[in-house]
Amino acid sequence: MADRAAGARGAGAGAMTGNRGPSSRIRAVRLGPRSVVALALVSAIGVAAFTWPLLAPAHSGVAAHAADAPWLFAALLPLLLAVVVATIADTGLDAKAIAMIGVLAAAGAALRPLGAGTAGIEPMFFLMVLSGRVLGPGFGFVLGAVTMFASALLTGGVGPWMPYQMLAMGWVALGAGLLPGAGRLRGRREVALLAGYGAVASVAYGTAMNLQGWTLMQGMSSGISYVPGDPVGANLARFVAYCLATSLGWDLPRAVVTVVLTLTLGGPILRALRRATRRAAFEAPVAFERT
Repeated sequence: MADRAAGARGAGAGAMTGNRGPSSRIRAVRLGPRSVVALALVSAIGVAAFTWPLLAPAHSGVAAHAADAPWLFAALLPLLLAVVVATIADTGLDAKAIAMIGVLAAAGAALRPLGAGTAGIEPMFFLMVLSGRVLGPGFGFVLGAVTMFASALLTGGVGPWMPYQMLAMGWVALGAGLLPGAGRLRGRREVALLAGYGAVASVAYGTAMNLQGWTLMQGMSSGISYVPGDPVGANLARFVAYCLATSLGWDLPRAVVTVVLTLTLGGPILRALRRATRRAAFEAPVAFERT
């Protein structure tokens, strides 16, 4: 009992070593080789799921079944996401990390209805960016996907677009975890970095989701609709026009809201997340001592 108590005290001391040194780089989910491979695979397939309208050759099977492709990818992506989550869980998702994912996913899902459908105001984005920054890319990807799934159930937004939203939000939070200076950059410079990333990620998310919905306009007599088999340049010009005409009024407000919330609330939330991570002691070593 004395040995176990000493080990627990050692773990607690390791968790409370403050903001300095290696403890400031603790990750709730440590990506192992299998997790990296699974994440890279699902991301590559996800990129194909989003960009196939611009990359599919004129006589390819995908272009020939352009009306079915979004539905096929929508059926495939949940299975791939499940594989990624299972792989990450097998290599480093413990009970404390699951509990933190549950809390943050519930908070993100609760934030989304506050602005969903109103000029693109989505306050959940800034929380995903901050969480991914503190807790790392593996945690960020899982959190982004789970949060979007939970928010879809909460708002009734379940449909073929949901897997795309889950993957895109996973990328947003993962990217925040890959930003430089995680162990040394603090204060206003870190908040400014995250605000800039949040703005870019907000617009990129909207652009990716436009690619998912754009193909549904094929066959319409419109200068912005998708034309299967047309040259990449022609379809790309139509897609840019589609984004300007349909979603720019949502993407820019989303970016502005993310920047404002990050600049005003980013500092306190980052400190709270880091404090919670240290107390959870995800990677604190256990040292046994004789007494």
